Amino acid sequence: MVHKIAVINGDGIGPEVMREGIKVLRAVAEVTPGLKFDFTEFPYGAEHYLKTKELVPEEGLKKLSKMDAIYLGALGDPRVPTGLLEQGVLLKLRFYFEQYINLRPIKLYPGVPCPLKGKGPEHINFHVVRENTEDFYVAVGGRAKEKSKAQHEVTRSIYRAKFGLDIDVDHDEIAYQIGVVSRKGSERVIRYAFELAKRKGKNRVTSVDKANVLTHIYTLWREVFEKVAKEYPGIETEFAFVDAITMWFIKNPEWYQVVVTPNMFGDIITDLGAMLQGGLGMAPGGNINPEGVSMFEPIHGSAPKHAGKNVANPIATILAGQMMLEHLGEQKAADVVEQAVIEVLREGKTRTYDLGGKSSTSEVGDAVATKVKEG
Repeated sequence: MVHKIAVINGDGIGPEVMREGIKVLRAVAEVTPGLKFDFTEFPYGAEHYLKTKELVPEEGLKKLSKMDAIYLGALGDPRVPTGLLEQGVLLKLRFYFEQYINLRPIKLYPGVPCPLKGKGPEHINFHVVRENTEDFYVAVGGRAKEKSKAQHEVTRSIYRAKFGLDIDVDHDEIAYQIGVVSRKGSERVIRYAFELAKRKGKNRVTSVDKANVLTHIYTLWREVFEKVAKEYPGIETEFAFVDAITMWFIKNPEWYQVVVTPNMFGDIITDLGAMLQGGLGMAPGGNINPEGVSMFEPIHGSAPKHAGKNVANPIATILAGQMMLEHLGEQKAADVVEQAVIEVLREGKTRTYDLGGKSSTSEVGDAVATKVKEG
Protein backbone atom coordinates (compact mmCIF):
# COMPACT_ATOMS: atom_id res chain seq x y z
CA MET A 1 0.00 0.00 0.00
CA VAL A 2 1.26 3.50 -0.85
CA HIS A 3 0.91 6.03 1.96
CA LYS A 4 0.93 9.68 0.88
CA ILE A 5 2.95 11.57 3.48
CA ALA A 6 3.23 15.36 3.65
CA VAL A 7 6.65 16.43 4.90
CA ILE A 8 7.07 19.80 6.61
CA ASN A 9 10.76 20.10 7.51
CA GLY A 10 10.26 23.34 9.38
CA ASP A 11 13.00 25.37 10.99
CA GLY A 12 16.33 25.05 12.76
CA ILE A 13 17.22 21.40 13.29
CA GLY A 14 13.92 20.35 11.71
CA PRO A 15 15.34 19.46 8.28
CA GLU A 16 18.20 17.49 9.85
CA VAL A 17 16.08 15.30 12.12
CA MET A 18 13.42 14.90 9.44
CA ARG A 19 16.06 13.61 7.02
CA GLU A 20 16.82 10.78 9.43
CA GLY A 21 13.16 10.05 10.12
CA ILE A 22 12.51 9.62 6.40
CA LYS A 23 15.68 7.53 6.06
CA VAL A 24 14.30 5.06 8.61
CA LEU A 25 10.87 5.00 6.99
CA ARG A 26 12.44 4.22 3.62
CA ALA A 27 14.48 1.45 5.27
CA VAL A 28 11.41 -0.20 6.81
CA ALA A 29 9.59 0.04 3.48
CA GLU A 30 12.44 -1.96 1.91
CA VAL A 31 11.92 -4.87 4.31
CA THR A 32 8.11 -4.77 4.59
CA PRO A 33 6.27 -6.34 1.64
CA GLY A 34 3.66 -4.03 0.16
CA LEU A 35 4.67 -0.97 2.19
CA LYS A 36 5.46 2.14 0.14
CA PHE A 37 5.61 5.87 0.78
CA ASP A 38 4.98 8.85 -1.44
CA PHE A 39 6.62 11.83 0.29
CA THR A 40 5.62 15.36 -0.70
CA GLU A 41 7.47 18.32 0.81
CA PHE A 42 5.67 21.48 1.85
CA PRO A 43 7.76 24.62 2.54
CA TYR A 44 5.92 26.04 5.55
CA GLY A 45 8.10 27.58 8.22
CA ALA A 46 10.32 30.58 8.88
CA GLU A 47 12.15 30.78 5.55
CA HIS A 48 8.92 30.56 3.60
CA TYR A 49 7.30 33.21 5.78
CA LEU A 50 10.25 35.61 5.53
CA LYS A 51 10.25 35.32 1.74
CA THR A 52 6.49 35.43 1.15
CA LYS A 53 4.84 36.68 4.38
CA GLU A 54 2.71 33.55 4.03
CA LEU A 55 2.14 30.93 6.71
CA VAL A 56 -0.17 28.17 5.42
CA PRO A 57 -2.38 29.33 2.51
CA GLU A 58 -5.80 27.90 1.74
CA GLU A 59 -4.39 26.15 -1.32
CA GLY A 60 -1.80 24.46 0.88
CA LEU A 61 -4.46 23.27 3.30
CA LYS A 62 -6.41 21.74 0.44
CA LYS A 63 -3.33 19.86 -0.78
CA LEU A 64 -2.52 18.68 2.74
CA SER A 65 -6.08 17.40 3.12
CA LYS A 66 -5.37 14.88 0.35
CA MET A 67 -2.46 13.35 2.29
CA ASP A 68 -2.68 10.29 4.54
CA ALA A 69 -0.59 11.95 7.27
CA ILE A 70 1.69 14.90 7.98
CA TYR A 71 5.27 14.47 9.20
CA LEU A 72 6.58 17.64 10.87
CA GLY A 73 10.15 18.53 11.86
CA ALA A 74 10.16 21.57 14.16
CA LEU A 75 8.99 25.18 14.13
CA GLY A 76 10.51 28.36 15.52
CA ASP A 77 13.01 30.98 14.42
CA PRO A 78 14.41 34.02 16.28
CA ARG A 79 13.90 36.16 13.15
CA VAL A 80 10.14 35.67 13.42
CA PRO A 81 7.99 37.08 16.27
CA THR A 82 7.42 34.56 19.04
CA GLY A 83 4.26 32.54 18.55
CA LEU A 84 3.67 33.52 14.92
CA LEU A 85 4.84 30.21 13.43
CA GLU A 86 3.42 28.17 16.27
CA GLN A 87 -0.02 29.71 15.86
CA GLY A 88 0.07 30.26 12.12
CA VAL A 89 1.37 26.81 11.19
CA LEU A 90 1.21 24.29 14.04
CA LEU A 91 -2.04 25.38 15.70
CA LYS A 92 -3.61 26.22 12.35
CA LEU A 93 -3.01 22.66 11.16
CA ARG A 94 -4.27 21.17 14.41
CA PHE A 95 -7.49 23.19 14.25
CA TYR A 96 -8.06 22.93 10.50
CA PHE A 97 -7.76 19.14 10.51
CA GLU A 98 -9.49 18.89 13.91
CA GLN A 99 -6.62 16.93 15.40
CA TYR A 100 -8.30 16.84 18.77
CA ILE A 101 -6.01 14.21 20.27
CA ASN A 102 -2.43 14.94 21.25
CA LEU A 103 -0.92 11.55 22.04
CA ARG A 104 2.32 11.40 23.99
CA PRO A 105 3.94 8.09 24.91
CA ILE A 106 6.17 8.51 27.97
CA LYS A 107 8.54 5.56 27.64
CA LEU A 108 12.06 5.11 28.95
CA TYR A 109 14.13 2.89 26.68
CA PRO A 110 17.02 0.61 27.74
CA GLY A 111 20.35 2.38 27.82
CA VAL A 112 18.84 5.86 28.21
CA PRO A 113 19.77 7.65 31.44
CA CYS A 114 16.84 8.75 33.61
CA PRO A 115 17.19 11.71 36.01
CA LEU A 116 15.18 9.84 38.65
CA LYS A 117 17.31 7.78 41.03
CA GLY A 118 16.52 4.08 40.91
CA LYS A 119 14.07 4.30 38.01
CA GLY A 120 14.48 2.25 34.83
CA PRO A 121 12.48 1.23 31.75
CA GLU A 122 10.29 -1.03 33.88
CA HIS A 123 9.08 2.04 35.83
CA ILE A 124 8.33 4.53 33.04
CA ASN A 125 5.93 3.38 30.34
CA PHE A 126 2.61 5.22 30.04
CA HIS A 127 0.63 7.44 27.67
CA VAL A 128 -0.66 10.98 28.11
CA VAL A 129 -3.75 11.76 26.05
CA ARG A 130 -4.06 15.54 25.82
CA GLU A 131 -7.10 17.36 24.46
CA ASN A 132 -5.70 19.39 21.57
CA THR A 133 -8.20 21.98 20.32
CA GLU A 134 -9.96 23.56 23.32
CA ASP A 135 -9.18 24.96 26.79
CA PHE A 136 -6.99 28.07 26.87
CA TYR A 137 -5.80 27.55 23.28
CA VAL A 138 -8.98 28.79 21.59
CA ALA A 139 -7.56 32.33 21.32
CA VAL A 140 -10.41 34.06 23.14
CA GLY A 141 -9.02 37.02 25.03
CA GLY A 142 -7.59 40.50 24.77
CA ARG A 143 -6.04 43.48 26.49
CA ALA A 144 -7.51 46.75 27.72
CA LYS A 145 -5.97 50.03 28.80
CA GLU A 146 -8.10 52.96 29.88
CA LYS A 147 -7.26 56.56 28.96
CA SER A 148 -10.25 58.42 30.32
CA LYS A 149 -12.63 58.26 33.27
CA ALA A 150 -15.55 57.53 30.94
CA GLN A 151 -13.72 54.61 29.29
CA HIS A 152 -12.75 53.35 32.71
CA GLU A 153 -16.34 53.28 33.97
CA VAL A 154 -17.63 51.57 30.82
CA THR A 155 -14.98 48.85 30.94
CA ARG A 156 -15.41 48.36 34.68
CA SER A 157 -19.17 47.89 34.26
CA ILE A 158 -18.58 45.37 31.46
CA TYR A 159 -16.27 43.27 33.61
CA ARG A 160 -18.68 43.46 36.53
CA ALA A 161 -21.62 42.34 34.37
CA LYS A 162 -19.84 39.77 32.24
CA PHE A 163 -17.41 38.21 34.67
CA GLY A 164 -18.69 39.24 38.10
CA LEU A 165 -15.40 41.00 38.75
CA ASP A 166 -14.79 44.50 40.07
CA ILE A 167 -11.52 45.27 38.30
CA ASP A 168 -10.03 48.73 38.50
CA VAL A 169 -8.25 49.35 35.20
CA ASP A 170 -7.93 53.12 35.56
CA HIS A 171 -4.50 54.19 34.31
CA ASP A 172 -3.50 50.56 34.09
CA GLU A 173 -3.65 47.70 31.60
CA ILE A 174 -5.16 44.26 31.89
CA ALA A 175 -4.94 41.11 29.79
CA TYR A 176 -7.34 38.20 29.85
CA GLN A 177 -7.52 34.74 28.29
CA ILE A 178 -10.62 32.58 28.43
CA GLY A 179 -10.58 28.80 28.58
CA VAL A 180 -13.34 26.90 26.83
CA VAL A 181 -14.17 23.24 27.46
CA SER A 182 -17.10 21.65 25.66
CA ARG A 183 -18.98 18.48 26.52
CA LYS A 184 -18.39 17.10 23.03
CA GLY A 185 -14.69 17.96 23.04
CA SER A 186 -14.19 16.45 26.48
CA GLU A 187 -16.12 13.28 25.71
CA ARG A 188 -14.28 12.41 22.52
CA VAL A 189 -10.81 12.78 24.04
CA ILE A 190 -11.76 10.94 27.24
CA ARG A 191 -13.33 8.13 25.24
CA TYR A 192 -10.16 7.91 23.13
CA ALA A 193 -8.15 7.50 26.35
CA PHE A 194 -10.30 4.59 27.52
CA GLU A 195 -10.17 2.94 24.11
CA LEU A 196 -6.38 3.36 24.10
CA ALA A 197 -6.23 1.68 27.50
CA LYS A 198 -8.24 -1.26 26.15
CA ARG A 199 -6.07 -1.52 23.04
CA LYS A 200 -2.83 -1.41 25.00
CA GLY A 201 -3.99 -3.77 27.73
CA LYS A 202 -3.94 -1.10 30.46
CA ASN A 203 -6.31 -1.13 33.42
CA ARG A 204 -6.08 2.40 34.86
CA VAL A 205 -6.99 5.82 33.45
CA THR A 206 -6.10 8.96 35.39
CA SER A 207 -7.94 12.22 34.74
CA VAL A 208 -6.10 15.52 35.29
CA ASP A 209 -7.74 18.87 36.05
CA LYS A 210 -7.79 21.80 38.48
CA ALA A 211 -11.47 21.59 39.39
CA ASN A 212 -10.85 22.78 42.95
CA VAL A 213 -10.03 26.29 41.67
CA LEU A 214 -11.12 26.52 38.01
CA THR A 215 -14.50 25.11 38.85
CA HIS A 216 -16.63 26.13 35.89
CA ILE A 217 -14.75 24.43 33.08
CA TYR A 218 -13.15 21.52 34.91
CA THR A 219 -16.21 20.34 36.80
CA LEU A 220 -17.72 19.81 33.34
CA TRP A 221 -14.60 17.82 32.42
CA ARG A 222 -15.04 15.70 35.56
CA GLU A 223 -18.70 15.04 34.88
CA VAL A 224 -17.91 13.81 31.39
CA PHE A 225 -15.07 11.62 32.64
CA GLU A 226 -17.34 9.97 35.21
CA LYS A 227 -20.03 9.37 32.59
CA VAL A 228 -17.66 7.80 30.05
CA ALA A 229 -15.90 5.73 32.72
CA LYS A 230 -19.16 3.88 33.49
CA GLU A 231 -18.95 2.32 30.01
CA TYR A 232 -15.59 0.72 30.90
CA PRO A 233 -16.22 -1.11 34.19
CA GLY A 234 -13.03 -3.15 33.87
CA ILE A 235 -10.81 -0.08 33.95
CA GLU A 236 -9.87 1.61 37.23
CA THR A 237 -10.21 5.40 37.33
CA GLU A 238 -8.95 8.27 39.45
CA PHE A 239 -8.74 12.07 39.48
CA ALA A 240 -5.56 14.09 40.00
CA PHE A 241 -5.04 17.83 40.26
CA VAL A 242 -2.40 19.04 37.84
CA ASP A 243 -0.05 20.31 40.54
CA ALA A 244 -0.27 16.99 42.40
CA ILE A 245 0.39 14.87 39.32
CA THR A 246 3.65 16.68 38.62
CA MET A 247 4.80 15.58 42.07
CA TRP A 248 3.65 11.99 41.57
CA PHE A 249 5.23 11.77 38.11
CA ILE A 250 8.53 12.22 39.93
CA LYS A 251 7.79 10.09 42.98
CA ASN A 252 5.91 7.15 41.43
CA PRO A 253 5.95 7.24 37.61
CA GLU A 254 5.33 3.48 37.54
CA TRP A 255 1.78 4.07 38.82
CA TYR A 256 0.58 5.68 35.60
CA GLN A 257 -0.79 3.83 32.59
CA VAL A 258 -3.04 6.22 30.64
CA VAL A 259 -3.42 9.87 31.66
CA VAL A 260 -6.06 12.08 30.06
CA THR A 261 -5.88 15.85 30.42
CA PRO A 262 -7.22 19.15 29.11
CA ASN A 263 -5.07 21.05 26.65
CA MET A 264 -2.96 23.44 28.75
CA PHE A 265 -2.21 21.01 31.58
CA GLY A 266 -1.26 18.37 29.02
CA ASP A 267 1.12 20.80 27.38
CA ILE A 268 2.91 21.26 30.69
CA ILE A 269 3.04 17.74 32.09
CA THR A 270 4.21 16.14 28.83
CA ASP A 271 7.42 18.18 28.95
CA LEU A 272 7.97 16.79 32.43
CA GLY A 273 7.25 13.37 30.99
CA ALA A 274 9.88 13.95 28.30
CA MET A 275 12.51 14.48 30.98
CA LEU A 276 11.51 11.19 32.62
CA GLN A 277 12.21 9.38 29.35
CA GLY A 278 15.62 10.94 28.80
CA GLY A 279 14.94 14.37 27.36
CA LEU A 280 13.19 16.11 24.51
CA GLY A 281 15.32 14.27 21.98
CA MET A 282 13.55 11.05 22.97
CA ALA A 283 9.97 12.37 22.96
CA PRO A 284 7.64 11.92 19.96
CA GLY A 285 4.07 13.10 19.70
CA GLY A 286 1.02 12.67 17.53
CA ASN A 287 -1.71 15.18 16.71
CA ILE A 288 -4.52 12.82 15.83
CA ASN A 289 -7.89 12.99 14.16
CA PRO A 290 -9.02 9.35 14.20
CA GLU A 291 -11.25 10.03 11.18
CA GLY A 292 -9.03 12.48 9.28
CA VAL A 293 -5.51 13.71 8.57
CA SER A 294 -3.14 13.35 11.54
CA MET A 295 0.26 14.92 12.14
CA PHE A 296 3.32 13.43 13.84
CA GLU A 297 6.32 15.29 15.21
CA PRO A 298 9.07 15.36 17.82
CA ILE A 299 7.90 17.55 20.69
CA HIS A 300 11.18 19.46 20.90
CA GLY A 301 11.66 22.88 19.37
CA SER A 302 13.80 23.99 16.46
CA ALA A 303 16.96 24.59 18.56
CA PRO A 304 18.36 27.23 16.17
CA LYS A 305 21.74 27.33 17.94
CA HIS A 306 22.30 23.71 16.87
CA ALA A 307 20.98 24.08 13.33
CA GLY A 308 23.29 22.91 10.58
CA LYS A 309 25.73 21.23 12.96
CA ASN A 310 24.46 17.65 12.51
CA VAL A 311 24.42 17.09 16.28
CA ALA A 312 20.71 16.99 17.19
CA ASN A 313 19.16 13.76 18.43
CA PRO A 314 16.83 12.36 15.71
CA ILE A 315 15.32 9.60 17.87
CA ALA A 316 12.19 11.61 18.74
CA THR A 317 11.54 12.21 15.04
CA ILE A 318 12.20 8.55 14.20
CA LEU A 319 9.76 7.49 16.94
CA ALA A 320 7.22 10.00 15.64
CA GLY A 321 7.51 8.14 12.34
CA GLN A 322 6.96 4.91 14.25
CA MET A 323 3.77 6.38 15.75
CA MET A 324 2.68 7.39 12.26
CA LEU A 325 3.16 3.84 11.03
CA GLU A 326 1.02 2.51 13.87
CA HIS A 327 -1.67 5.08 13.14
CA LEU A 328 -1.67 4.10 9.45
CA GLY A 329 -2.30 0.48 10.39
CA GLU A 330 1.27 -0.68 9.70
CA GLN A 331 1.79 -2.27 13.11
CA LYS A 332 4.43 -4.77 11.97
CA ALA A 333 6.56 -2.02 10.43
CA ALA A 334 6.06 0.16 13.53
CA ASP A 335 7.31 -2.67 15.74
CA VAL A 336 10.38 -3.15 13.52
CA VAL A 337 11.30 0.55 13.82
CA GLU A 338 10.83 0.61 17.59
CA GLN A 339 12.90 -2.55 18.04
CA ALA A 340 15.68 -1.05 15.92
CA VAL A 341 15.70 2.05 18.13
CA ILE A 342 15.82 -0.14 21.24
CA GLU A 343 18.78 -2.13 19.93
CA VAL A 344 20.77 0.99 19.00
CA LEU A 345 20.12 2.56 22.40
CA ARG A 346 20.85 -0.64 24.29
CA GLU A 347 24.20 -1.09 22.52
CA GLY A 348 25.15 2.49 23.40
CA LYS A 349 27.73 2.79 20.63
CA THR A 350 25.86 5.40 18.62
CA ARG A 351 24.28 8.23 20.56
CA THR A 352 24.18 12.01 20.37
CA TYR A 353 25.58 14.49 22.89
CA ASP A 354 22.35 14.78 24.91
CA LEU A 355 22.64 11.08 25.78
CA GLY A 356 26.32 11.34 26.65
CA GLY A 357 27.68 10.34 23.24
CA LYS A 358 29.54 11.97 20.37
CA SER A 359 27.67 10.63 17.36
CA SER A 360 26.14 12.87 14.72
CA THR A 361 22.49 13.15 13.76
CA SER A 362 23.11 11.23 10.54
CA GLU A 363 25.13 8.51 12.28
CA VAL A 364 22.23 7.78 14.62
CA GLY A 365 19.83 7.68 11.69
CA ASP A 366 22.18 5.35 9.80
CA ALA A 367 22.46 3.04 12.80
CA VAL A 368 18.70 2.74 13.22
CA ALA A 369 18.15 2.24 9.49
CA THR A 370 20.78 -0.50 9.45
CA LYS A 371 19.08 -2.31 12.35
CA VAL A 372 15.76 -2.06 10.53
CA LYS A 373 17.22 -3.68 7.43
CA GLU A 374 18.87 -6.41 9.49
CA GLY A 375 15.46 -7.35 10.80
